[in-house]
Amino acid sequence: MIVVTGATGNIGRTLVQQLIAAGEQVTAVSRGNQDIALPAGVQHRRADLADPESLSPAVENADALFLLLTGPQLVTGPDPERFVEVAAAGGVKKLVLLSSQATGTRPGLASHARLHAFESALRQSDLNWTILRPTGFFSNTYAWIESIRTEGVIAAPFADVALPAIDPADIAEVAANVLRTAGHSGTTYELTGPAAISPREQADIVAAALDTSLRFVELTREQARAGMLRFMPGDVADGTLDIIGTPTPGEQQVSSDVEQVIGRPAASYAEWVQRNRALFA
Repeated sequence: MIVVTGATGNIGRTLVQQLIAAGEQVTAVSRGNQDIALPAGVQHRRADLADPESLSPAVENADALFLLLTGPQLVTGPDPERFVEVAAAGGVKKLVLLSSQATGTRPGLASHARLHAFESALRQSDLNWTILRPTGFFSNTYAWIESIRTEGVIAAPFADVALPAIDPADIAEVAANVLRTAGHSGTTYELTGPAAISPREQADIVAAALDTSLRFVELTREQARAGMLRFMPGDVADGTLDIIGTPTPGEQQVSSDVEQVIGRPAASYAEWVQRNRALFA
Protein backbone atom coordinates (compact mmCIF):
# COMPACT_ATOMS: atom_id res chain seq x y z
CA MET A 1 0.00 0.00 0.00
CA ILE A 2 1.26 3.45 -0.97
CA VAL A 3 -0.13 6.53 0.81
CA VAL A 4 -0.22 9.84 -1.08
CA THR A 5 -0.77 13.10 0.81
CA GLY A 6 -1.85 16.17 -1.13
CA ALA A 7 -3.81 13.80 -3.35
CA THR A 8 -6.04 16.52 -4.83
CA GLY A 9 -3.23 18.81 -6.05
CA ASN A 10 -1.36 19.04 -9.35
CA ILE A 11 1.23 16.48 -8.33
CA GLY A 12 -0.74 14.25 -5.97
CA ARG A 13 -3.70 13.76 -8.32
CA THR A 14 -1.41 12.69 -11.17
CA LEU A 15 0.68 10.52 -8.86
CA VAL A 16 -2.39 8.61 -7.67
CA GLN A 17 -3.42 7.95 -11.27
CA GLN A 18 0.05 6.75 -12.23
CA LEU A 19 0.32 4.42 -9.25
CA ILE A 20 -3.09 2.88 -9.93
CA ALA A 21 -2.20 2.44 -13.61
CA ALA A 22 0.90 0.56 -12.46
CA GLY A 23 -1.23 -1.82 -10.40
CA GLU A 24 -0.42 -0.44 -6.94
CA GLN A 25 -2.81 -0.23 -4.00
CA VAL A 26 -3.19 3.45 -3.09
CA THR A 27 -4.60 5.45 -0.20
CA ALA A 28 -5.25 9.08 -1.15
CA VAL A 29 -5.08 11.61 1.69
CA SER A 30 -6.70 15.04 1.55
CA ARG A 31 -7.55 17.64 4.16
CA GLY A 32 -10.89 19.00 2.95
CA ASN A 33 -14.35 17.71 3.75
CA GLN A 34 -15.65 17.82 0.19
CA ASP A 35 -15.99 14.67 -1.90
CA ILE A 36 -13.15 14.15 -4.35
CA ALA A 37 -13.01 12.18 -7.58
CA LEU A 38 -10.59 9.28 -7.40
CA PRO A 39 -9.79 6.36 -9.69
CA ALA A 40 -11.63 3.12 -8.93
CA GLY A 41 -10.02 1.13 -6.15
CA VAL A 42 -8.36 4.06 -4.39
CA GLN A 43 -9.04 4.39 -0.68
CA HIS A 44 -9.61 7.90 0.64
CA ARG A 45 -8.64 9.14 4.09
CA ARG A 46 -8.94 12.62 5.53
CA ALA A 47 -6.03 14.05 7.48
CA ASP A 48 -4.71 17.49 8.36
CA LEU A 49 -0.93 17.75 8.44
CA ALA A 50 -1.29 20.30 11.22
CA ASP A 51 -2.01 17.18 13.29
CA PRO A 52 0.44 14.35 12.47
CA GLU A 53 -1.64 11.86 14.46
CA SER A 54 -4.49 12.33 11.99
CA LEU A 55 -2.29 10.48 9.48
CA SER A 56 -2.23 7.35 11.63
CA PRO A 57 -5.31 5.64 10.11
CA ALA A 58 -4.02 6.31 6.58
CA VAL A 59 -0.54 4.87 7.12
CA GLU A 60 -1.59 1.80 9.08
CA ASN A 61 -0.04 -1.23 7.32
CA ALA A 62 1.27 1.00 4.51
CA ASP A 63 4.56 0.27 2.79
CA ALA A 64 5.38 3.76 1.53
CA LEU A 65 4.35 7.37 2.07
CA PHE A 66 4.55 10.39 -0.25
CA LEU A 67 4.68 13.50 1.93
CA LEU A 68 3.75 16.87 0.45
CA LEU A 69 3.39 20.03 2.55
CA THR A 70 1.22 22.95 1.44
CA GLY A 71 -0.02 26.29 2.76
CA PRO A 72 0.77 27.13 6.38
CA GLN A 73 2.51 23.78 6.86
CA LEU A 74 5.34 25.03 4.67
CA VAL A 75 6.36 27.51 7.35
CA THR A 76 4.98 26.28 10.69
CA GLY A 77 3.55 23.25 12.41
CA PRO A 78 4.46 20.17 14.46
CA ASP A 79 8.01 18.86 14.66
CA PRO A 80 8.99 16.96 11.50
CA GLU A 81 10.21 14.10 13.68
CA ARG A 82 6.60 13.47 14.72
CA PHE A 83 5.60 12.73 11.13
CA VAL A 84 8.45 10.24 10.86
CA GLU A 85 7.33 8.58 14.09
CA VAL A 86 3.71 8.30 12.93
CA ALA A 87 4.78 6.84 9.59
CA ALA A 88 7.10 4.30 11.19
CA ALA A 89 4.48 3.30 13.75
CA GLY A 90 2.06 2.53 10.93
CA GLY A 91 4.57 0.22 9.26
CA VAL A 92 5.88 2.58 6.59
CA LYS A 93 9.34 1.57 5.42
CA LYS A 94 9.82 4.12 2.61
CA LEU A 95 9.11 7.86 2.79
CA VAL A 96 9.42 10.18 -0.21
CA LEU A 97 9.42 13.89 0.64
CA LEU A 98 8.56 16.61 -1.85
CA SER A 99 10.97 19.36 -0.88
CA SER A 100 12.35 22.24 -2.95
CA GLN A 101 15.52 23.03 -4.84
CA ALA A 102 16.03 26.02 -2.55
CA THR A 103 16.69 23.80 0.48
CA GLY A 104 19.94 22.90 -1.23
CA THR A 105 20.82 26.11 -3.03
CA ARG A 106 19.79 28.45 -0.18
CA PRO A 107 19.96 26.48 3.08
CA GLY A 108 19.59 29.64 5.17
CA LEU A 109 16.46 30.90 3.43
CA ALA A 110 13.79 31.51 6.08
CA SER A 111 10.91 30.60 3.76
CA HIS A 112 12.32 27.08 3.27
CA ALA A 113 13.57 26.44 6.81
CA ARG A 114 10.74 24.02 7.56
CA LEU A 115 11.42 21.91 4.48
CA HIS A 116 15.07 21.88 5.49
CA ALA A 117 14.00 20.59 8.93
CA PHE A 118 11.93 17.82 7.32
CA GLU A 119 14.91 16.79 5.22
CA SER A 120 17.09 16.63 8.34
CA ALA A 121 14.49 14.55 10.20
CA LEU A 122 14.40 12.02 7.36
CA ARG A 123 18.18 11.76 7.17
CA GLN A 124 18.32 11.00 10.88
CA SER A 125 15.57 8.38 10.71
CA ASP A 126 15.70 4.64 10.10
CA LEU A 127 13.30 4.86 7.15
CA ASN A 128 14.30 4.34 3.54
CA TRP A 129 13.97 7.96 2.48
CA THR A 130 14.22 9.85 -0.79
CA ILE A 131 14.03 13.62 -1.19
CA LEU A 132 12.72 15.29 -4.34
CA ARG A 133 13.83 18.89 -4.86
CA PRO A 134 11.96 20.40 -7.82
CA THR A 135 12.33 23.88 -9.24
CA GLY A 136 9.30 26.08 -9.99
CA PHE A 137 6.30 24.45 -11.66
CA PHE A 138 5.03 25.14 -15.18
CA SER A 139 1.56 25.17 -13.60
CA ASN A 140 2.44 28.41 -11.79
CA THR A 141 1.47 30.08 -15.06
CA TYR A 142 -2.14 29.06 -14.45
CA ALA A 143 -2.15 32.44 -12.71
CA TRP A 144 -2.22 33.99 -16.19
CA ILE A 145 -5.47 32.34 -17.28
CA GLU A 146 -7.92 35.01 -16.15
CA SER A 147 -5.98 37.97 -17.56
CA ILE A 148 -5.44 36.14 -20.85
CA ARG A 149 -9.14 35.46 -21.21
CA THR A 150 -10.39 38.88 -20.09
CA GLU A 151 -7.65 41.29 -21.21
CA GLY A 152 -5.29 39.48 -23.55
CA VAL A 153 -2.51 40.25 -21.04
CA ILE A 154 0.19 38.22 -19.31
CA ALA A 155 1.80 39.89 -16.29
CA ALA A 156 4.86 38.61 -14.43
CA PRO A 157 7.93 39.95 -12.64
CA PHE A 158 11.54 39.53 -13.76
CA ALA A 159 10.55 39.18 -17.41
CA ASP A 160 13.89 38.02 -18.77
CA VAL A 161 15.26 35.93 -15.89
CA ALA A 162 15.34 32.33 -17.09
CA LEU A 163 14.94 29.30 -14.81
CA PRO A 164 14.52 25.59 -15.62
CA ALA A 165 10.96 25.16 -14.34
CA ILE A 166 9.34 21.72 -14.54
CA ASP A 167 6.12 19.96 -15.53
CA PRO A 168 4.33 18.77 -12.35
CA ALA A 169 3.46 15.55 -14.19
CA ASP A 170 7.18 14.80 -14.44
CA ILE A 171 7.55 15.27 -10.70
CA ALA A 172 4.67 12.83 -10.19
CA GLU A 173 6.25 10.30 -12.54
CA VAL A 174 9.56 10.52 -10.70
CA ALA A 175 7.74 10.08 -7.38
CA ALA A 176 5.81 7.07 -8.70
CA ASN A 177 9.02 5.41 -9.84
CA VAL A 178 10.78 6.08 -6.54
CA LEU A 179 7.83 4.83 -4.50
CA ARG A 180 7.49 1.63 -6.54
CA THR A 181 11.10 0.59 -7.14
CA ALA A 182 14.27 -0.05 -5.19
CA GLY A 183 17.59 1.76 -5.48
CA HIS A 184 16.58 5.25 -4.38
CA SER A 185 17.09 5.08 -0.63
CA GLY A 186 19.20 7.88 0.81
CA THR A 187 19.12 9.82 -2.47
CA THR A 188 18.22 13.44 -3.13
CA TYR A 189 17.03 14.21 -6.66
CA GLU A 190 17.04 17.72 -8.09
CA LEU A 191 14.20 17.94 -10.60
CA THR A 192 14.26 20.55 -13.37
CA GLY A 193 12.81 21.03 -16.81
CA PRO A 194 14.97 20.52 -19.93
CA ALA A 195 15.98 24.17 -20.35
CA ALA A 196 15.94 27.50 -18.56
CA ILE A 197 13.06 29.67 -19.75
CA SER A 198 12.02 33.23 -18.88
CA PRO A 199 8.50 34.54 -18.23
CA ARG A 200 8.61 36.51 -21.48
CA GLU A 201 9.57 33.36 -23.39
CA GLN A 202 6.78 31.44 -21.68
CA ALA A 203 4.31 34.16 -22.65
CA ASP A 204 5.41 33.90 -26.30
CA ILE A 205 4.83 30.13 -26.20
CA VAL A 206 1.33 30.57 -24.77
CA ALA A 207 0.49 33.17 -27.42
CA ALA A 208 1.72 30.87 -30.19
CA ALA A 209 -0.28 27.94 -28.83
CA LEU A 210 -3.42 30.07 -28.74
CA ASP A 211 -2.62 31.58 -32.16
CA THR A 212 -3.24 35.05 -30.79
CA SER A 213 -1.42 38.21 -29.76
CA LEU A 214 -0.91 38.75 -26.04
CA ARG A 215 0.53 41.82 -24.32
CA PHE A 216 3.26 41.18 -21.76
CA VAL A 217 3.40 43.42 -18.68
CA GLU A 218 6.40 43.24 -16.36
CA LEU A 219 5.33 43.53 -12.72
CA THR A 220 7.42 45.11 -10.02
CA ARG A 221 8.49 42.89 -7.15
CA GLU A 222 5.95 44.64 -4.90
CA GLN A 223 3.10 44.06 -7.35
CA ALA A 224 4.02 40.40 -7.72
CA ARG A 225 4.24 39.94 -3.95
CA ALA A 226 0.76 41.38 -3.43
CA GLY A 227 -0.67 38.82 -5.82
CA MET A 228 1.26 35.91 -4.31
CA LEU A 229 0.03 36.70 -0.81
CA ARG A 230 -3.45 35.61 -1.89
CA PHE A 231 -2.35 31.97 -1.90
CA MET A 232 0.93 31.62 0.04
CA PRO A 233 2.46 32.82 3.33
CA GLY A 234 4.53 36.00 3.27
CA ASP A 235 7.84 34.27 4.00
CA VAL A 236 7.28 31.85 1.13
CA ALA A 237 6.37 34.69 -1.24
CA ASP A 238 9.52 36.60 -0.28
CA GLY A 239 11.73 33.55 -0.68
CA THR A 240 10.18 32.70 -4.03
CA LEU A 241 10.73 36.24 -5.31
CA ASP A 242 14.37 36.09 -4.20
CA ILE A 243 14.86 32.92 -6.23
CA ILE A 244 13.06 33.99 -9.41
CA GLY A 245 14.52 37.50 -9.31
CA THR A 246 18.14 36.82 -8.41
CA PRO A 247 18.79 33.11 -9.00
CA THR A 248 22.09 31.52 -8.14
CA PRO A 249 24.06 29.70 -10.87
CA GLY A 250 22.90 26.42 -9.34
CA GLU A 251 19.26 27.48 -9.63
CA GLN A 252 19.72 28.18 -13.34
CA GLN A 253 21.39 24.86 -14.07
CA VAL A 254 19.51 22.01 -15.77
CA SER A 255 19.63 18.66 -13.94
CA SER A 256 19.55 15.23 -15.58
CA ASP A 257 17.86 13.58 -12.58
CA VAL A 258 14.40 13.36 -14.19
CA GLU A 259 15.78 11.41 -17.13
CA GLN A 260 17.92 9.30 -14.80
CA VAL A 261 14.86 8.16 -12.85
CA ILE A 262 12.17 7.82 -15.53
CA GLY A 263 14.28 7.09 -18.60
CA ARG A 264 13.22 10.05 -20.74
CA PRO A 265 13.96 13.77 -20.83
CA ALA A 266 11.76 16.14 -18.86
CA ALA A 267 8.92 17.72 -20.83
CA SER A 268 9.36 21.24 -22.20
CA TYR A 269 7.15 24.19 -21.39
CA ALA A 270 5.84 24.15 -24.97
CA GLU A 271 4.77 20.52 -24.55
CA TRP A 272 3.05 21.33 -21.26
CA VAL A 273 1.21 24.30 -22.80
CA GLN A 274 -0.04 22.19 -25.71
CA ARG A 275 -1.37 19.59 -23.27
CA ASN A 276 -3.11 22.30 -21.20
CA ARG A 277 -4.00 24.66 -24.03
CA ALA A 278 -7.74 24.48 -23.41
CA LEU A 279 -7.32 25.96 -19.94
CA PHE A 280 -5.87 29.17 -21.38
CA ALA A 281 -8.30 29.52 -24.28
